[in-house]
Amino acid sequence: MTWRVGVDSGGTFTDVCLFDDQSGRVEVWKVPSTPDDPSRGIANGVAEGMARVRAAPGAIGYFAHGTTVSTNALIQHRGARTGLIVTDGFRDLLEIGRQKRPDLYDLAVDKPVPLVSRDLRLEVAERLRHDGSVEIPLDETAFRMAARKLRAAGVEAVAVCFLYGFLNSAHEEIAARILKEECPDAFACVSHDIAPEFREFERLSTTVVNAWLGPVMRGYIQRLGQRLAELGVGAIPHLTQSNGGVISFEQAARLPVRTVLSGPSTGVVGAAEVGRLSGFPDLITFDMGGTSTDVALLSGGVCRLAGEAVVHGYPIKAPMLDIHTVGAGGGSIAHIDGGLLKAGPASAGAAPGPVCYGLGNTEPTVTDANLVLGLLNPTYLLGGRMKVHRGLAEVAIERLATELGMDKMATAQGILSVVTANMARAIRVISVQRGYDPRDYTLMAFGGAGPLHAARLARELDIGRVLVPRNPGILCAMGLLLTDLRADFAVTRLRALSPKVLDDMREAFATLTGRATAWFDAEHIAPANRRAARTVDMRYAGQNYELAVPLPEGEVGPDTIDALRRRFFDIHRRLYGFASEDEPVQLVTFRMEATGIVPKATFQPAPSTGIDGAKAVVGHRDIWSENARKFESAPVYDRDLLEADDCFAGPAIVEQMDATTFVPPGWTARVDAWSNIVMEAS
Repeated sequence: MTWRVGVDSGGTFTDVCLFDDQSGRVEVWKVPSTPDDPSRGIANGVAEGMARVRAAPGAIGYFAHGTTVSTNALIQHRGARTGLIVTDGFRDLLEIGRQKRPDLYDLAVDKPVPLVSRDLRLEVAERLRHDGSVEIPLDETAFRMAARKLRAAGVEAVAVCFLYGFLNSAHEEIAARILKEECPDAFACVSHDIAPEFREFERLSTTVVNAWLGPVMRGYIQRLGQRLAELGVGAIPHLTQSNGGVISFEQAARLPVRTVLSGPSTGVVGAAEVGRLSGFPDLITFDMGGTSTDVALLSGGVCRLAGEAVVHGYPIKAPMLDIHTVGAGGGSIAHIDGGLLKAGPASAGAAPGPVCYGLGNTEPTVTDANLVLGLLNPTYLLGGRMKVHRGLAEVAIERLATELGMDKMATAQGILSVVTANMARAIRVISVQRGYDPRDYTLMAFGGAGPLHAARLARELDIGRVLVPRNPGILCAMGLLLTDLRADFAVTRLRALSPKVLDDMREAFATLTGRATAWFDAEHIAPANRRAARTVDMRYAGQNYELAVPLPEGEVGPDTIDALRRRFFDIHRRLYGFASEDEPVQLVTFRMEATGIVPKATFQPAPSTGIDGAKAVVGHRDIWSENARKFESAPVYDRDLLEADDCFAGPAIVEQMDATTFVPPGWTARVDAWSNIVMEAS
C-alpha cells in the first residue's frame, strides 16, 4: 500500500490529504499551524494523518507541500540582510521604481520599504548596450572589492542586476563566479538566472526579492526535510510554485521568488479538476481561509497565467496563476475605523485565534460573528477536536456593538456583510475588470470558511450556482496530488510582427526548447511525459503593457504570423472593448511552459442511492434570520452521511471535520456523483 500525501500549510491550519494509490481511499486531516516554525506543524499533521490511516510514514510514496513561508516573510518584512551590486549609476533604481504612487488618490500613502538599504547597494563599472554588445567591460577588481565590502557588512544574501543583463549574461556570469569565491556562505543570485526579461526595475525587484527570501526559504526547507527524514518519510519531497506546478525542494530553495503564491495555486489546480469531473469548467474559485481569501477565474478549466504581479507592494516577474488576494478570512478582526465598521485585513491567525478559541484574544472576528449567528457549531470545530466558546464570542461582539450604537445581532450580521463586500470586490477584479461576467460562472467554494460564506457572496454577485467539493477545507492539499511538475522559461526579443521575424522567432523558441529539455533531463521526465506550451507577449507599438498570446501548434511559419495577429486582436478586444487592426504590433517576450506529467490521484463516481437527504440530518440548530430578524430552526446535516443524488432545501447547515456549509433560504442543494454539493438559487 502506497500513500500519496499533500500538505498545505496556512496561516491558521495545516491541512493534510492522504490518498491510497491502490484502493482510491481518501482521508483528510487538519492540525493548527505553528507560525514560529511551520515545519513543526507539517510534521505533526503528517504523523497524525498517517496514524489515522494506520500506516507508517515509510509508506508515503509521494509527498508534496504548499507553503506560505515566502508570502509571510514579505508581509511581515522578515527576510535576510541582503546586499545588491548594480551597474554604475543605478544604485537608487530599487527605491525610485516607476515613480508611481501605490494609490493614485492617496497623497500620503507610503511606498513599500526597500528590501536593501542604501548602504548595502553598491555600484561597479560595466555597461552593455541595448543590443547586448559590450560598451564597458566589467571591472572585476571593483566587483571583487564590492563583494568583500558586503561580506564585511554581514550580509546573508547578495543580488546582482546589471543593465541589459537579460540580453548578454557574460558580466553576470563573471559576477556569480566571484561571489562564490568572496562570499561562499551567502545566498547569491544574478538577474539573468532569476528573471531573464526586459524592464529593468521589475527584473531588479524580482532578483532582490529572490535573494532576500533565499536564506529564509533555504533554512525552512532544511528544517522540514530533516523533520520528514526523522519521521521516516523516504519519498522525494516537492513544493508548489506560484504557477500551480511543483518543483523539487532544491529548486525551491534556489528560486524562492517562484513560491510566493505556493499555497493558493494548488487550490486552483484542485478546483479545476473538481470542476472538470462535475461538468463545470467555467469557475470562479473562492478560497476563504483563516487569514485571507484567494479568488481566481477559470475559463474552460484553465486559469490565466500572469507573467508579472505586485505581491505585497513588490513587483515580481515570475509566472504565477492570476490569483487575487484580500485580507478577509475567518480570523479577520472586526473594528471601527472613522466611525465605520471594518473587517480585516488584520487577522487573529492561529494564535491566539478568534475570541471563541479561548486563547486570550478579545477582538471579535468573522468566525465569532458566525458563531453568534448560529451558523457554526456552538461547542466545537474540527469534528470535536477543537472546543469553542460561544459565550466569549457574544461578549466580544456585544462590546463592539455598544461602540457602534447597534444591537449585538445586527453587529454580527454587519461583520459578515462587510467581509462579503470585500470579497465581492476581489472577484470583480478578476472577472468584470478583465472582461468577464461573473454571472456566467459557477462559484467554487473551498477553504475552511469558503462554504460558509459562498451563497451570501454568490447573491452579492448575482451568481446562481455554487459548487462545494467533498473536502473543501483541504482542497489546496488535495490539489497537490493532482498537479504536475512544471517550469517556465522566457527570453525577450523586441521585434515588429511581420514575416521578417520568422528566423528570430525560431531562434528564440529553439533557445527555450534547449532550456526546457535540460530541465526535463534534470527532473528525470520520460520523453513520453513531456509537454510544452508556447506563448508570446505582444503589444501595440508604443504601448507599455503586453498581452500573452498562445502560439499555434506546429512549426513556426508564415501562417504563425497571421494567427498571432488575429489572436492578439481578439484578446485585446475582449479586455478593452476594441482592437485597432491597422496599428503596428510588436512581439516582446517569448515564453515556454514545460510540464512533466507525473502519476496523480484519481477518483471514481459514486452510484446513485436516492433523492432524499433526510437520513443525513443529525439535529437542528437555531440560526439567525437576516430577513425575519429572529432565530429560526434549521436542520444540521452530516456531510459523511450524504450520498449521490441526495437533495435538500435551505435553510440548512452541513457539517464536516474540515468545513461548514450554509444553504440559505431560497437555495436548494444536491449531491452529485463525485460527492460535491451543488447549490442553486431557487
